[in-house]
Amino acid sequence: MVTGSERSLTLKPYPQEWAETIDASALGEVRCTLADSIGRVWFGGTAGVARYADGRLEVVPGAPQEVTALCEGDDGVYALGGNGLARWNEQAGWQTVVGAPAGIQAGAAGRSGLAVATGKALHVLKEGAWQEHAFPEPAQVRGVALGAASTVWLATNAGLWRWDGKWMVLGADRLLSADVRAVLADKLGHAWAGTAAGLDLVAGDGWVEHVRGQDGLCYEDITALARSPEVTWIGTSCGLIRLQGATWDYYAGRRWLPDNRVVAVATTADATYAVTPSGVGRIYTRMMTLEQKAAYFEERIQKRHYRLAYVADCHLPEPGNTDKFIHEASDNDGLWTALYVVAESYRWAATKDPQARTLASKSLQAMLDLERKCSLPGYVARALVRKDEPNTHKSGGEWHDTADGLYEWKGDTSSDEIDGHLYAYSVYFDLVADDEEKRQIAQTVEHFMDYILDNGYYLIDVDGKPTRWGVWAPERLNADPRWQQERGLNSMEILSHLLAAHHITGKARYLEAYHDLVRNHHYALNTVHQKIMEVGEVNHSDDELAWCAYYPLLAYERDPELRAIYLFSFEQSWKVERPEHCPWYNFVYAALTGKPCDLEESVKNMRDQPMELITWRMTNSQRADLPLDPNNGRFQEPQALVAIPADERRVMRWNANPYRLDGGDDGRSEDDGAAFLISYWMGRYYGFIKE
Repeated sequence: MVTGSERSLTLKPYPQEWAETIDASALGEVRCTLADSIGRVWFGGTAGVARYADGRLEVVPGAPQEVTALCEGDDGVYALGGNGLARWNEQAGWQTVVGAPAGIQAGAAGRSGLAVATGKALHVLKEGAWQEHAFPEPAQVRGVALGAASTVWLATNAGLWRWDGKWMVLGADRLLSADVRAVLADKLGHAWAGTAAGLDLVAGDGWVEHVRGQDGLCYEDITALARSPEVTWIGTSCGLIRLQGATWDYYAGRRWLPDNRVVAVATTADATYAVTPSGVGRIYTRMMTLEQKAAYFEERIQKRHYRLAYVADCHLPEPGNTDKFIHEASDNDGLWTALYVVAESYRWAATKDPQARTLASKSLQAMLDLERKCSLPGYVARALVRKDEPNTHKSGGEWHDTADGLYEWKGDTSSDEIDGHLYAYSVYFDLVADDEEKRQIAQTVEHFMDYILDNGYYLIDVDGKPTRWGVWAPERLNADPRWQQERGLNSMEILSHLLAAHHITGKARYLEAYHDLVRNHHYALNTVHQKIMEVGEVNHSDDELAWCAYYPLLAYERDPELRAIYLFSFEQSWKVERPEHCPWYNFVYAALTGKPCDLEESVKNMRDQPMELITWRMTNSQRADLPLDPNNGRFQEPQALVAIPADERRVMRWNANPYRLDGGDDGRSEDDGAAFLISYWMGRYYGFIKE
């Protein structure tokens, strides 16, 4: 096979993000949270206060009820609310703070003392005495922050206020919005004000810098703020945002949060906690390697996606509940299993792990059965189901009995399946197969390629007619305007298949047919514009099929003039795919051309792939930071002009639209993760990445 680029990256463990929901129902409605100085996280609600530490939530007995805010001072943790003010420390437990005002809405504590706010005044506790400072006007106070030199900042519905012996009021004329929901203060005298229209950074003299969607703020309706020295977390009415340096990350949807509306947020050294109306979400990290991530995905396939050695779709009758699932025999069982066979073949070649060879071999045999067990000789079925097979749903379409009556096979096979078969057979044949397996692969390839050639480059179904997409005939691709858009891709497919078939079987017939299509039907030239870029016609599924076909075509063709044409086609296609940062596309490109392939972006994409592959609905159409494409996608889906990061978009294989704003099925299915495996193990085999 073709050798790849000498460029490589040696990878180290990285912080992989995970998410979970904490059951805080014992607190009633949770309203606030606090990360204290020793790493414990506190929650306050209508039914009291609880602490979270070491994976457990513990209700703190004797706490006040109707808690609306929590803060930490030098002498303990304070719980604030309409019922008053209480302080907790290890020695004394909860104690009521005598003399505190009634109707406290928010507060803050620190070395400079304790400051709480009602709707009418600021009250500061210093050296055991309360000082009252009446507001310029009545207001609802959403947050209090202690700044430098005894300065107090207040987030109110009437603007951002500062007390330092006199009041400074910043309203709608200075801020993005006078509706200020949260405030933080730093040691430099600055305040960070979260408003209904974005983030305002305010200096002590009242100077304001605005941060909005155009600056990277993913959503502008801010509801909460939390900060560590290097990271700022921004709660909004539609998700959670992290600002780290100049990098913005967006966490929304059930993948990350129980509810998109964030009421309060707290952060520690190893986790962030978001209070929402539907519960408390915890986003945390674990140090791991991409190889460990691959093992985790492999385990999931074996648990829930392995059906008769096919990689199967997995449906969840109860959204998000993976304890109950149903396999589906789908239109693309052959294609998805093919990608898995390729992944395990690379894994075997890279590591010589016997498990990888066993898994690759079993799934290869399952793929071969799609032709061997089919009652139409030479035909390749979409899927195969054993009649007594439990827990399996047959997708709609044409189903037929096998000759032995023990199975049913699905017809109307697409060119997609043939692409997958020849790609997988080529890689397995070269990297894994023993002599007997090579004989079996060659026999099957000979059967279905002869069937296609004998029928004039058509895949003929049981009704004697071509399947919908099984068409590679010159009179259709070159002369029928209805096939104009498929001309480039389908021409490349059949050239790739014939070249792979000759490589695997050694039969001259396939090479002769290949050269006939090149010389007499200009199929090589047809490949030049295989990537269709007309508005509304970009087919991301075809991109995946093209990459399956490019691989054998460029791996086996040695003629420099033909290679020049195919490489031109490949370069044209990769320029379009490159902004998507797909690691598999990049690695195939590097393997076939020997050129650099955006390794850093490829690694980032693999790290960004979420650990949970439940197909929760992910919504990005409300975001303020994404430039929108004025044209919709192929299925009229709104899309962005930039690819959405893997952890912020719907779960998808490499055949879907990474620019699509919204998608998912509300947690009613789970992806298998083979798209990650084929990327990772290909990168390892070719040495692009090392661990």
